[in-house]
Amino acid sequence: MRPHRPNVASLFFALALGALAASSAAAQDWPTRPIRAIVTVSAGSSTDLVARAVFDALAPALGQPIVVEYRLGAGGAVGAASVAKAEPDGYTLLAHSVAIAIMASTVLNAGYDARKDFAAVAPIANVPLVLAAQRKYKTVADLVAAGKARPGALNYASVGYGATAHLVAERFRIAAGIEAQHIPFKGAPEGLTEIMAGRIDFEFSPLGTAGPLIDGGKLSALAVSTKHRAKALPNVPTTIEAGFPNSDFDFWIGLFLPAKTPRPIVDKLSRETMKAVQSPAVQERLATLGAEPMVMTAAEFDAYLHAQIDETGELTRQIGIKPE
Repeated sequence: MRPHRPNVASLFFALALGALAASSAAAQDWPTRPIRAIVTVSAGSSTDLVARAVFDALAPALGQPIVVEYRLGAGGAVGAASVAKAEPDGYTLLAHSVAIAIMASTVLNAGYDARKDFAAVAPIANVPLVLAAQRKYKTVADLVAAGKARPGALNYASVGYGATAHLVAERFRIAAGIEAQHIPFKGAPEGLTEIMAGRIDFEFSPLGTAGPLIDGGKLSALAVSTKHRAKALPNVPTTIEAGFPNSDFDFWIGLFLPAKTPRPIVDKLSRETMKAVQSPAVQERLATLGAEPMVMTAAEFDAYLHAQIDETGELTRQIGIKPE
C-alpha cells in the first residue's frame, strides 16, 4: 500500500485560511495598548494640528490613547523611515503630508521607499494654500502682469528648496508663464512678514498662517491652490478660475502604517479614521485650522499617493530639482 501523501495545494490553502483567520481575529482585538503616532514636523505646524484634531476623536473610538511623538530631521525622512522599519503590528502610525510624495523625487537615501514601505490608511484633510501677496496686487492678473512687464523682477517666499510651498509656487509660475526668484525662509510667517515689508512679492501659505493677516488687511489673498474654492475664503478664486490651467496643488495630510501591517488592521483604522474625519466636532475643528476634510478608502488613498509621487516627480524634473 502506498503511503498517503497530503495534497500540497490543499495544505497551502489551509495554511492561508488559517493565517487569514488569525489576522482577522487580531484586527478584531486590535488595539489592546496605546498607539504611537510619529509626526515628522514641529509642534504647532499645520500637519501636527490637523493630525491632533483627528487623533482626539479617533482615540476614544479605538479605545486606546494615541501618543504623539515628534521625529524631526531631513525634511521628514527621519520620522518616516522610523515608521517604515517599525514592527507592522498597527501600533506605530505615521502622520505625514504631500511632502512624502515630493521627497520620493527630491531625497536620495531617505531610508524608505514611499511606494513600497507604507500602507496608506486614509487622508484626513486638505489645507488650501493661499496666494498671499503685497497689497498693491489686487488680483492674480495684476501679479502676472507685473511679472511679464519686468521678467525676473518678481520674487516669492517658501519654507525651503524642494518644500511644498516651493513646488506650488513653481507650478503656478509655469502655468502663468512668468519668471520669479525663489527666496527660502525658515518658516511661512517669516516670508509673510517680508511681503508686508514690500521686499517679497508673494507666497503660497497655509490658510491658518496667512488668514489673520489677510483678515487684518495686511496682505492680499489673490487665489487658492486647490481645485475648488476654500470654504474659509469663498470669494477668493482658485488659480484655475483665475485663468491658469494645471496650476492647482493639494497640500494634503494623511495617515500611514508600515507596509506589512495586516490588512484587516489597516482597513479597520481606515474606517475609524473616516468616521472621525466626518464627525461634526472634527470638521468644526478643522475649519478653524483652514483645513477641509478628505474622504477616501485605504485603496483609494494608496492610488492617490502613487499618482502624487508621479505628478510631483514630473514637476521636480521640470524645474530642475535634483535629488540630494
